Amino acid sequence: MNWRRASIAVLGAVPVIALFAWGLTRDPNEIVSPLPGRQAPTFALGVFASGEGTLARPVGDTIALDRMRGQVVVLNFWASWCLACLDEHAELSAAALRYAERPVQFVGVLYNDVAAAGTNWIARQGGQAYPSVLDPGARTAIDYGLYGVPETFVIDGAGRVVYKHIGPVSAALLRMKIDSLLAASAVAPAAPALDGPR
Repeated sequence: MNWRRASIAVLGAVPVIALFAWGLTRDPNEIVSPLPGRQAPTFALGVFASGEGTLARPVGDTIALDRMRGQVVVLNFWASWCLACLDEHAELSAAALRYAERPVQFVGVLYNDVAAAGTNWIARQGGQAYPSVLDPGARTAIDYGLYGVPETFVIDGAGRVVYKHIGPVSAALLRMKIDSLLAASAVAPAAPALDGPR
């Protein structure tokens, strides 16, 4: 046996084993994203699923982030082939309805999927309160640094990403994030009044 070759093999394997061991200690839901605190990547995407009631948008309409300034935007990336998306669907729709009369917009973004499959999936789930858009070539998903689906981004009225959630999101978590943003915008200091002549 060649001891020199065996020693080199062992020395080469130690860093690989150490890297795998370190990886097993990491929580996959704690993937660091550079977006929170930064301007959200802009998009203008076509509606393929209109949503319901007062939240509905016509199929073929364009939803653009720039046109939603001043509102909290909840951007949820999903797919018909995503099993975890089933776990959050009802809660997302319920949260969207809860904020229907507030300056909050929910938008679903279909990821690596086709409109027909997305529409059928929504129908099987009993509908969806908010509209969903197509993301041709997954360009918006790439801009947002998507790791997979579902992922949800909360964007404030100034267009900044304030929160990113990987995996199914709960209504309670959304309510906490949205309510804090709405409260902050309600107490934001107004511009100082200019004193007129006395």
